Amino acid sequence: MLWRARPICTDYYALMRILPITLLALGAIASTTLARTAPQPFLIDEAGVGYQKLADAVAAIGDGSGTITIAPGTYRQCAVQQGGNITYRATQPGSVIFDGVTCEGKAALVLRGRSAAVEGVVFQNMRVADGNGAGIRLERGNLTISHALFRNSEEGILSGDDPAASIHIDQSTFRHLGRCDRDLSCAHSIYIGHYGLLSVTNSRFDQGDGGHYLKTRSARVNIVNNSFDDSHGHLTNYMIDLSNGATGLIADNEMEQGADKDNYSGRFQL
Repeated sequence: MLWRARPICTDYYALMRILPITLLALGAIASTTLARTAPQPFLIDEAGVGYQKLADAVAAIGDGSGTITIAPGTYRQCAVQQGGNITYRATQPGSVIFDGVTCEGKAALVLRGRSAAVEGVVFQNMRVADGNGAGIRLERGNLTISHALFRNSEEGILSGDDPAASIHIDQSTFRHLGRCDRDLSCAHSIYIGHYGLLSVTNSRFDQGDGGHYLKTRSARVNIVNNSFDDSHGHLTNYMIDLSNGATGLIADNEMEQGADKDNYSGRFQL
């Protein structure tokens, strides 16, 4: 008697119906595994938890305190800080770039918490409908900035009013900022409202595209050891504008007046 091996599946068409379902299931498992192992660029140091989106990391801190360490990369993201005390820190200064995306039609970072610190981050190409696209829009609370770069935007930093709070900017650069066009009020490299104290030290302002390099209504100022280079500016105005006057110190700043000015009357408005 001849014995014949039985086929694994005697119904070829049944096999063809099962195979795609099996492959889809395997694909779903692989996708889930990759999602779990994908790098999380926004890491909350204190919790050791990472997120794909900056806004999710900010929301996770909420009204508490925390440091978000950001992996090198160019991000088309933005975030709104509603409360708490948050530090935004690049793992390597200059390696983290927020490019061209704003929240609430305002800025890459909209800050209205108790305090924020920004370290080593680049903000660029911020433009919005009202002409005030900024790297940072500070609505209230304290702010500390170091080793940051703001460039190619309508404004670097724009703030509201918080007379009880202070702003400290150190070792940062403001380049190709400001504008006075479209029949809108001018934008400036930095425009700070009625804050208790504005301190700007060891920083550089250059290649302005309109408006003032540094405008503030703060009650007290400390503007020391900065460089204001207007040699490649375009339709710029004052280097420093103290719109409501102020007490404090302006010292040891280097200033070079440019040829393409909107206002030649002076370097200061006091």
